[in-house]
Amino acid sequence: MCISSLYSRTHSHRFKFEFILAENCEWPVARIWTVVLLLGTCLLYCARVAMPICAVSMAERFSWSKRETGMVLGSFFWGYCFTQVLGGYVSDRVGGEKVMLLSAAAWGAMTAFTPILAHFCSQPIVSMTVSRFLMGLLQGVHYPSLASLCSQKVVESERGFLMSTVGSGSYLGTLVIGGVGSLMLDLYGWESVFYVSGLLSVLWSYCMWKYLLKGEGMSRISTLFFPAGTQSKLSKRNWLRLFRQPAVCAVIITHLCTASTFFTLLSWLPTYFKDTFPDAKGWVFNVIPWFVAIPSSLFSGCLSDHLISQGFDTASVRKLMQFFSMGVSSVFTLFLCGTTTFPTAVAFVSATMGLTTFSHSGVSVNVQDLAPSCAGALFGVMNTCGAFTGVIMVYFSGYLIETTGSWASVFGLITVVNLLGLGTFLCFAEARRVDIDLAKGRYHNIHI
Repeated sequence: MCISSLYSRTHSHRFKFEFILAENCEWPVARIWTVVLLLGTCLLYCARVAMPICAVSMAERFSWSKRETGMVLGSFFWGYCFTQVLGGYVSDRVGGEKVMLLSAAAWGAMTAFTPILAHFCSQPIVSMTVSRFLMGLLQGVHYPSLASLCSQKVVESERGFLMSTVGSGSYLGTLVIGGVGSLMLDLYGWESVFYVSGLLSVLWSYCMWKYLLKGEGMSRISTLFFPAGTQSKLSKRNWLRLFRQPAVCAVIITHLCTASTFFTLLSWLPTYFKDTFPDAKGWVFNVIPWFVAIPSSLFSGCLSDHLISQGFDTASVRKLMQFFSMGVSSVFTLFLCGTTTFPTAVAFVSATMGLTTFSHSGVSVNVQDLAPSCAGALFGVMNTCGAFTGVIMVYFSGYLIETTGSWASVFGLITVVNLLGLGTFLCFAEARRVDIDLAKGRYHNIHI
């Protein structure tokens, strides 16, 4: 039986809560939530990437053309754009943990029911397009609700570690579904990939609700971890004032550039390797960069929090992390423009993807520094802009490849966009609150 023990200590209005899972075995509450959110993000990407993994098999089964397959795959991103702001806004008001829980249960169930919809609908192309669009709508609230949760409950010197750790779940999920999902696809058919990833997501939601958000013992902890009434509401006037702040505009522009270049690399790198090194093994260039990205993301979070805890200015630390993410990574991207061998190309791409993860401790956390009362909604605005521009940049990159016949034009475009975002961030980024008067909002913080 769980024995709960809570204590708090005031240090510059910071609180630390711990509980005992078993006798003589202490574990901080926030550590539990960090692991839970990491696992949730991992499952989010397992469910998201299930369709791309199974797309070829489904196209053969239902006689889809390339255009129809592309329509099914692309419908996710259109849905993904529409609920970012709404999800963040609702999370700021009712709590990010509740929005995340409900959405995860919904998209998990949607994933598990995908094979049933495909087989029992007279027009599978229609049902799959609609289901992927709904998946995008449901998963679009995840990161805004995470940003809202983190901004309301975590001290600034520890946000980098949480966001970087949880962010690494996306790379972990991509690796898991790419490896295990491909094996299941070969052994049990494409339906099994959807069934397993969907049911595991529903199970995660149930466990989160039962053991962390429900029950007499844990509800006391949840009340402290998610205190009611901490969310401040911004009027339309304050929202307009917020968007006139140079630091807020810089965060939006920088995230826009970061997301669009990441989507471009994610979409076109496999094609680049296939075109440039036809005999290369796909598992090498599809796996190694993601293995590098996971420890890199964790390292950036630890480094960021360590520097802040040592007394370094928060804004300077955020800028340093973003410099690595967009500046140093662009150097390795430019290296791909020249003639290179396959191992060297894999090393350059791995370095690029690894350094890109430093943005989790840079611009992604900076929005929580600036506007903790509405970080979810503001992050939703950022992610919506990033998703739209990402789609546009992916299409434009394809146009450049066709017209120029050179991959150097794409890598040059990525570098220009990165430097534009980096320059904006270095010039205008801040870390002070700009949303409301500090006296009007008090936040309970936790130590991770």
